[in-house]
Amino acid sequence: MGKILIIGAGGQLGQCLKVVAERRNIDGVIFPAEADANILNQEGLSALLEKEQPAFVVNCAAYTAVDKAEDEVELAKAVNETGAANLALACKANGATLIHVSTDFVFEGNEVKLLLEDDIAQPINVYGQTKLDGEKAVIALLQEHFIIRTSWLYSEYANNFVKTMLKLGAERDELNIIADQVGTPTYAIDLANAIYDIIQSESTAYGLYHFSNEGVTSWFDFAKAIFDISDTLVKVNPIPESVYPTKATRPAFSVMDKSKIKSTFNISIPYWRDSLVECISKIKAQ
Repeated sequence: MGKILIIGAGGQLGQCLKVVAERRNIDGVIFPAEADANILNQEGLSALLEKEQPAFVVNCAAYTAVDKAEDEVELAKAVNETGAANLALACKANGATLIHVSTDFVFEGNEVKLLLEDDIAQPINVYGQTKLDGEKAVIALLQEHFIIRTSWLYSEYANNFVKTMLKLGAERDELNIIADQVGTPTYAIDLANAIYDIIQSESTAYGLYHFSNEGVTSWFDFAKAIFDISDTLVKVNPIPESVYPTKATRPAFSVMDKSKIKSTFNISIPYWRDSLVECISKIKAQ
């Protein structure tokens, strides 16, 4: 199978890839320090890939501060587009296959339908646009790629919605949560498992794929589930997005169709609430 190089090893998904590699006894997975794997340093990247000679490179590095991206356009563009291009070029020069992680935010999300990989991507914020431009760069520069769009990523690691809700729920008696943005949470451990499934399949079915947990929910119902599963007593009020405006506009409906990834790689995807139960039990055990 060859070596697997994880870029962005210190982030949420990078940490989950490390945990899953250990659980599944997958050897030859390399987690370089950020200084050695800076996707904005083309020379450094080339040197790293030349030294390690990985068969696969997984890009978990991204600018993900959705609201801040509206002000930090150049930085978001540098990391999400130029960084992706740098990595694609380094993979091409060293014969590696790239697995690049993208987002549901490439879609406008103004229609209630399951989003397919070949549906028109029309981002409505800077973050989404830079991630789409990163996808396009990878596609243009490297044939041997798998791009995986995911959504609402959370885990027991790093900062995310689940951990924020547990913290706020312990501090407050009442919370207002947006109820008119609908999507699907993704447990990063499940995504990490899917990434290794793709690698171990030895498939050359390159291209775009969608992955999130199964099911559909709103941020409000997601929060309610977090408090229900964790036995946190807090009153949760559903509010419309208009009451809590953010700098970046979010898609109103961004539920992705996962048929392609399931059939191509024979992947079984857990229901979102089942994975949430698993994650919260891990957080409580920390």
